[in-house]
Amino acid sequence: MGWKVFRIGCLLSLLVVLVAIWLRPGTEREIDAEVRAILRGLIDVETPDRVRKPKVAVGYGACMDVFTNAKDVLQFKESDLDPGVITNDVELMQAYTYFFRHGAAAERFVHNSSLFDMLVEQAEQVPGARWEMGGTAAVMANRFSLEGCDVLLGAKMTPRLLKAFSPNVKVVGGDVSKDDVHLILEYKAGETWGSFQAPRANRFILHNDDTNPTLSSLEDFQAALEAFEPDLLVVGGLQMMDNFPFQKGVREARLKLVEEQMRKQSTRTRVHFELASFAEPKLMIYLVDRILPHADSLGMNEQELENLKSIILHQRVSVVTDSNPRVATVLDDMREVFKQLRHKGKQISGSRSLTRIHVHTLAYQAILTVHGSPWKNSIGAAAKASLTAHRHVCGSASVDVEKALLMMDESFSTSTAEGSKRMPLNVTSPITCWDEECDGTTINLCVAPVLVCTHAKQTCGGGDNISSAGISMQI
Repeated sequence: MGWKVFRIGCLLSLLVVLVAIWLRPGTEREIDAEVRAILRGLIDVETPDRVRKPKVAVGYGACMDVFTNAKDVLQFKESDLDPGVITNDVELMQAYTYFFRHGAAAERFVHNSSLFDMLVEQAEQVPGARWEMGGTAAVMANRFSLEGCDVLLGAKMTPRLLKAFSPNVKVVGGDVSKDDVHLILEYKAGETWGSFQAPRANRFILHNDDTNPTLSSLEDFQAALEAFEPDLLVVGGLQMMDNFPFQKGVREARLKLVEEQMRKQSTRTRVHFELASFAEPKLMIYLVDRILPHADSLGMNEQELENLKSIILHQRVSVVTDSNPRVATVLDDMREVFKQLRHKGKQISGSRSLTRIHVHTLAYQAILTVHGSPWKNSIGAAAKASLTAHRHVCGSASVDVEKALLMMDESFSTSTAEGSKRMPLNVTSPITCWDEECDGTTINLCVAPVLVCTHAKQTCGGGDNISSAGISMQI
């Protein structure tokens, strides 16, 4: 009798659990169905429509990245400021704590070779630490190759690092005896550091480069460009010049060569500039005044967008921003940057008109293009960028809905301005696009949700992969 009662009780308990799962409000079943529908909608439009392989030239630089968890290398120190310059372990801890508490990505030059070498040595000894090819230009070059492009990369590296590249990537720049090394200190969402908790997974990058800041491959890259005849020239890696101790006038001379290289490209070749984490106002102001006016397209994350807007409007660096900003806020910032840089370009002889901006955030992708410009297939680009974000961070070729989180709201405003239109998220056709007027120019805006990876394997290189994958759909 007791055994029968026990069995009946177990069956009733199981039934109650199943009914609760089935009936609970905001059910996981419904959420899973939404995620699966969004995934199908993104995959349906991510295939490029091409008649030939695009040719992409990417400058400048490459490095070896060593990845480890920050906790295994650093010790906690309370801080509410970013010292900007890192010369000792106290400034290092202050900088890391500052960015960790905001969940913000950062990249900083360490003005102390002994300190940097010690940190790399410590990282190498951590169980699970790994080495991979890195650097903005190098990562983007490999991604373009994966997306079916023929690629020319300007970078100096050792023969060992050269082996990390796809056969479709032609590297010019020559050899070095030792590759530059970047230390990638990662942390996960919800991880604690002293009294702080990370609002999202991210990374803090340290370097003490010798080769990359001088753009040492630039001349060889330029020599190969004319014969290569690229459809797209990508300029990236200039963040390595940030706070680097150049001799007087050297950095400006190198940047003038970059400007000249961009200016020399035929109208058939579009030019894309990939932003990164900059801390030095002088360098950012130079880029805004002299480099960006020669770009057709810009790629960046939400933090870099805010920094760019701050430099343009106030000539101040904005070190961190909201780690998950509203769509309306990002769209407004994109419009402001678009308008300001277009006006600036009109005052510079030989400049190009900005016709594309891609902003990638944790929760969504936003792509702005000028109506009638050569940029095509913004829907496919937004889908490809969104799917690449999940796949890269999860380290998987496919999207596992069990490891996916939809953070974007079920609807969003197109602007923070009063009376702005509200756009619903259609899960079966998840990319929302519309035309509007911006400063007398018709632009097209597309917003796509990201199925955020909840089991992050790496965040470093995410932006470079996302930008490359997205723009590869539009050339």
